Amino acid sequence: MKPQVDQLKHKLTQQLSTIYKDVPLEQSFDDIAQRLMNVMRLSSEVVVVKPFTNKWSEEDIILITYGDSIIKADQPPLQTLKHFLDTTIENTINSVHILPFFPYSSDDGFAVIDYSSVNESLGTWQDIEDISKDYHLMSDLVINHCSSRSAWFDNFVKGEGQGSDYFFTALPDDNLTDVVRPRTSPLLKEVETGNGKKFVWCTFSHDQVDFDFRNPEVLAAFTSIIRQYLDIGVKIFRLDAIAFLWKVTGTTCINLPETHEVVRLLRTLIESAEPQAIIITETNIPNTQNLTYFGNANEAHGIYNFSLPPLLLNTLLTGNCLYLKRWLMSMPPSQDGTLYFNFIASHDGIGLRPAEGLLSENELDTLVHTVENFGGKISWRTSDTGEQKAYEINISLYDAMQGTVDGKDQWNFERFICAHAIMFALEGIPGIYIHSLLGTQNDYQKLANTHHNRSINRRRWQEKALEEALANKSLHHSRVLSTLKSLLNTRIKQPAFHPNATQFTLHLGLQLFGFWRQSQDRKQSIFCVSNVSDQPITLPLSELNLIITESWFELISKKEITELTQKILLTPYQTVWISNVIT
Repeated sequence: MKPQVDQLKHKLTQQLSTIYKDVPLEQSFDDIAQRLMNVMRLSSEVVVVKPFTNKWSEEDIILITYGDSIIKADQPPLQTLKHFLDTTIENTINSVHILPFFPYSSDDGFAVIDYSSVNESLGTWQDIEDISKDYHLMSDLVINHCSSRSAWFDNFVKGEGQGSDYFFTALPDDNLTDVVRPRTSPLLKEVETGNGKKFVWCTFSHDQVDFDFRNPEVLAAFTSIIRQYLDIGVKIFRLDAIAFLWKVTGTTCINLPETHEVVRLLRTLIESAEPQAIIITETNIPNTQNLTYFGNANEAHGIYNFSLPPLLLNTLLTGNCLYLKRWLMSMPPSQDGTLYFNFIASHDGIGLRPAEGLLSENELDTLVHTVENFGGKISWRTSDTGEQKAYEINISLYDAMQGTVDGKDQWNFERFICAHAIMFALEGIPGIYIHSLLGTQNDYQKLANTHHNRSINRRRWQEKALEEALANKSLHHSRVLSTLKSLLNTRIKQPAFHPNATQFTLHLGLQLFGFWRQSQDRKQSIFCVSNVSDQPITLPLSELNLIITESWFELISKKEITELTQKILLTPYQTVWISNVIT
């Protein structure tokens, strides 16, 4: 056995012994490690990845989309998506996150029936592979649960075959009082099986049944799934709902140590098979808990920056950046080898749990009521004390920016662009939802058809209708698309916007939100300042560290700054990127 292979096996054995330390097993840790290596085809050759290596650059932007966000008659949606990518955003966005493209029974893909197949209504594996050849492909690993209509769960009900022991069960009289989950439905689902009555654990819904990772067979099954996805070209793995993976009755059943160790083990396997592949954990939880998924740069490569959406929305609706600035100042810089995944809209709503401890109850209540006045919906959860608390805001981001806490106004477009200009410039990789790129508004028809709040921001565009909307200059869609593309085309050329470039928060009052980015070689500085209010605000350049021996330019307007003591009048929601280098 080669030394690298032997070292990998030893590392996996140690990780397995941590995960299963309290679980009686029939197999040895050494045997399980060897099995996982065999599944990943790592028994003869292993790629050794240097720690603290950045596998990304300022050129990386991720588009978030469903496989059928754009549809065309008589064409598989994945092919329609590929055409959109190639013709509409070519050379601007290099990565695409296709939300679950597997057969499913509910939750728009997140109740997976079969992990090894592509949903026939979307296309084929060849369509997925065609996209992966031209774009970095990000895929969900829906690892906490699967559909109650899956073959695995059918076998659980029968009491025999693969899957019959894959699902977590408990008893109604177990100590479940501390369990944390984002839903108000009953936790346990009663099921008659070939092995008697069982109570299956359902963190999210009774159609989404939770796996039991105390059984190493479940880990082996998902290792096989990962290998298949790598073979088809997946380079970025989004670990969906990973925080809930490991359960122990009598605990919160969230963020348990075994969950963190599973993430480390998956990283070990994935990196050893494909050194350019990365893991991003999806943990919609309070900010301090979310940060723990970095580990010591040995766990997730990236974490969703879940606190950004509610804080940025609060900032733009109140015209006050106090809470956003406080949060940004407190955020640790990502170490080399780790990154923040920044987003402000997605297929889900704007989560409010990540704002806990960052926004006051009064601020949260105001935010909720304001968005409701703009046509948004609110999804709820049950708190530790049994109260109903707002869990997430469901609304299209464009409609969320219709006004301020004082009501609707004329700054919808400008406010929306400001939000993206801030997000694009922050430390990390930006992810932009396709419906933000297109300025899609609330889909009340889909909401009425599904009765699911999240459907309000999951429109399916007919390709022809989209083309007509983009061609209609009286509508905002074309202006949104061209403006966001222009910002992104500027961003991807700036070394100071590398995901790990230095970032410092500026202190410019409560209506001007600003931060300074500096390239890793310290040659380029960019001062990013946004007027987050509905009033013109003056920015004195003397408040910025503009070195007198440098030439300075405003990158968005492409204007040279000739006098470093001048004052710039920022119109409502205007952003400037002031740089000493034009590229």
